[in-house]
Amino acid sequence: MPTVRRHPPRLLVIQAVAGLVGVLLVLGALAGTVGLRTPGWVVGVGYGLTLTGLLIRAVWRTGRGHLGPADAVTLTRAVLVGGLTALVADSISGPAPVSMMVALATVALALDAVDGRVARRTGTVTPAGARFDMEVDSFLLLVLAVYDVRLLGSWVLLIGAARYLFVAATWRWPWLDRPAPPRYWAKVVAAIQGIVLTVTMAGLLPTPVLAVAVLAALGLLVESFGRQVWWLFRHARPDRSAEGAASARAVSPTRRVLAGLTTAVAVGLVWFGLVGPSDPSQLDVTAFLRIPLEALIMVALVLTLPRRAGQVVAVLGGVLLGVLTVIKLLDIGFLAALDRPFNLLSDWSYARSFVELLGGSLGDAAGTAVGIATAVLIVGLLVLLPLAVRRLVRVAGRDRALTYRFVGAFGVIWLVAATVGLQVAPGAPLAAAEAAETAYQELSTVRAGLADREDFAEQLARPTLPPSALTGLAGKDVVIAFVESYGRVAVQDPAISPGVDAVLNNGTRQLTAAGFGGRSAFLTSPTFGGISWLAHSTLESGLWVNNQARYDQLTATPRATLISTFRDAGWRTVLNVPANTRDWPEGQRFYGPDRIDDARTVGYRGPPFAFGAPPDQYTLAHFARTELAPTDRAPVMAEIDLLTSHSPWAPLPELVDWARVGDGTVFTGMPERSPSVDQVWASGDRVRAAYGATIEYSLSALISFVLTYGDDDLVLVVLGDHQPASIVSGADAGRDVPVTIISKDPAVLDAIAPWGWQPGLHPDPQAPVWRMDEFGDRFLRAFA
Repeated sequence: MPTVRRHPPRLLVIQAVAGLVGVLLVLGALAGTVGLRTPGWVVGVGYGLTLTGLLIRAVWRTGRGHLGPADAVTLTRAVLVGGLTALVADSISGPAPVSMMVALATVALALDAVDGRVARRTGTVTPAGARFDMEVDSFLLLVLAVYDVRLLGSWVLLIGAARYLFVAATWRWPWLDRPAPPRYWAKVVAAIQGIVLTVTMAGLLPTPVLAVAVLAALGLLVESFGRQVWWLFRHARPDRSAEGAASARAVSPTRRVLAGLTTAVAVGLVWFGLVGPSDPSQLDVTAFLRIPLEALIMVALVLTLPRRAGQVVAVLGGVLLGVLTVIKLLDIGFLAALDRPFNLLSDWSYARSFVELLGGSLGDAAGTAVGIATAVLIVGLLVLLPLAVRRLVRVAGRDRALTYRFVGAFGVIWLVAATVGLQVAPGAPLAAAEAAETAYQELSTVRAGLADREDFAEQLARPTLPPSALTGLAGKDVVIAFVESYGRVAVQDPAISPGVDAVLNNGTRQLTAAGFGGRSAFLTSPTFGGISWLAHSTLESGLWVNNQARYDQLTATPRATLISTFRDAGWRTVLNVPANTRDWPEGQRFYGPDRIDDARTVGYRGPPFAFGAPPDQYTLAHFARTELAPTDRAPVMAEIDLLTSHSPWAPLPELVDWARVGDGTVFTGMPERSPSVDQVWASGDRVRAAYGATIEYSLSALISFVLTYGDDDLVLVVLGDHQPASIVSGADAGRDVPVTIISKDPAVLDAIAPWGWQPGLHPDPQAPVWRMDEFGDRFLRAFA
């Protein structure tokens, strides 16, 4: 029986320590020539200590008492790799001495051809020596790949990590660690990897050429490993096919069909989550004909891990994919309606508004049903996607060898497609990483949102709207009328603008004949397609309120608004919000008007129109009756929401004689005479036509209101809150809305003459454009 040594032989320890000394000497030489900073020293010394410990342990366990001649050559290579490792670590935080790094790598690669020859000539070929040589080669490739990442991207790490991924796989599948017959081709492929990575490090060739070379080397490496794995699999599991066939025969046909359908549904869910676009304009069959990198990584990772750990990772990955899929669907909805993606930080608060919008447009029952269905869909995705990923991973694990071949093949295709920029359609690359990009974008949005809160807090601390006696408006009734969805598209889109232009041009003539004048321009709204309160608060506060988080911050402060400024100057202030059906304490607290009128207080008894609100003519008639008609009163400053032009732009009311408006019952029967929501939304052209018709109605009502109730003391500011949704506005329509100031007093129009606004009610494309948050300050200063 051989004697078991309790301590490593002294000679072996001396030789291993000599390697450590060699590493230290190389580090010292590098420090004295090209320079070596703290990271390089730390990594280099750590490398030397690790090399010494592993070398002693590995050789001692084989029963050998020392290193052979060939091992000494390999140890020399390892020392040079230690120096290269230190330089690569140092280059992360500073300049890289590329010439020295290339020199060290070249010598280490050249000596790889020496140690084997020495071993054969001296008769000292041993498994331990071959393993030592292979590990030095593998670590050298890893170090080279780490540096080359900065030149070609992180995918280069696949070459450096190949050996270690293979070792990790042996922990799960021990048969991979069995001996395989030596192959000369494997040695050639290994040499090619080192040469190509070193040439890439030198940077002597154009980047595209280097990328193709490294990609080709990676392909050879995948083929070499794949061939070895296939040989090991065949010889380790000779009866696998028979067992699989017997198992398949034991399953009933019905169960197989159900299992197949379940798997198909799982594939569809996961595939949409991975490659489905977030932009509705890119929803096309070709968008799904792509290779998701995340799927390749997930399958490879889960099959590499122990079974239980792999299942846990699969479920966690499915949960993450479920969250990303929900966000993706919300992005599609928000882009279609609001021309912007969903904001993970602040847009959840719109859920209630969404249900109320549906209720106002479709009826309370239908709105509630759609809201519940949406909630069920979200919860369903969060539950089903983890189950789907778990099932697909289990299916993939039934034939691991075949799965690995698929992963390897599609991995190579992905790398090639990513390198050459291959696309299946414009904006749809074959090499997809959609889920990862979505996750990165959402995290970036959250970071930006958190930073924006601090920035907006600083803006809130700055001076508010200038206090003013507003002597230029003394005794005037100032009315700000927001016309819902009245955007630039209404006066410039050839499919919509002819009717709107006719109303505006005819209105200009009628008002001029009655002694009124108007000046028009455009304001850029902070929102698009909806969320009108962002525009209202922007105009009122003089701050850019372009998201719900800013709105919540703003309304929690005592900042001055146009309403509060007029109130403090002696005006009676009114907010008319006919769509509100509940108390609005935050509006009362922030805006501070003397009165808020809503659906419960305006006394409307007629049928509901757009958004469940009364027609604009009724809203204006109620305001004239309750606020303008009294004779013994203070001047009034009011903000009025006109909602007939709110989506779904049906049904459409008709103008009646103002004396007949009464409690609104005069409008009974009009919804039945108007095209229904279903009829309007049967096509995009009908939707656009219906939108134009509602804008024409709202503007006609306003013009008629001025002609009927206007006097020398009326100053009317008419503007849109935002552009209509994308189905009307189209893509890239911008966020400009028309704005017009109407007055019978020439002094009012003279005060805003320096603004350069255009005469009349119809701004042309060259009219001035201001941001909406600029209006309040300029308006107050003009009349101070």
